Amino acid sequence: MSLTSTEQPEVGGLSRTESGTLADILQHRLSSLIDLHLTLKHVHWNVVGPNFIGVHEMLDPQTATIREFADVLAERIATLGNSPDGTSRGIAQNRNWDDYDVGRDTVQAHLAALDLVYTGVIGSHRDAIAETGRIDPVTEDVLIGQTRELEQFQWFIRAHLEDSSGNLAHSGAHTEIGAADAAR
Repeated sequence: MSLTSTEQPEVGGLSRTESGTLADILQHRLSSLIDLHLTLKHVHWNVVGPNFIGVHEMLDPQTATIREFADVLAERIATLGNSPDGTSRGIAQNRNWDDYDVGRDTVQAHLAALDLVYTGVIGSHRDAIAETGRIDPVTEDVLIGQTRELEQFQWFIRAHLEDSSGNLAHSGAHTEIGAADAAR
């Protein structure tokens, strides 16, 4: 039996339009998480200086969790009847953020830059929560759980950057390079 576009079945109680909208939102988040995973590995390989080993080892579980988050989103996209795109081309097409431009550098420089990366990813996840919450509480719940853990990872990073009054070493920086410069 062949279905026309007007006869396509619902997916999980959602219309094809709703599942398509959710998949588009999740695809952007998937691309962001794949990029975050790669950024975390880049930092892992390029961080130097005092506290190197602690930060080097702190990043491995974050990287593994982010990879799992990406897998969950890709599988949710597939569950909604759509095709997730994990290719570099797909990431580039979904990209609305800058490349991570810090190379071999100090712990403080990388953590300050990563703090801004996490701020962007968390903010975009929160936007996606608001968008998906109007359509599907299941997808919203997935993003809420991920955001909770992303916030905790950012807290771990910020603990290295704060003074006893809670001021961040890179306060006011708006780019990764600016944050790295301020924290050195």
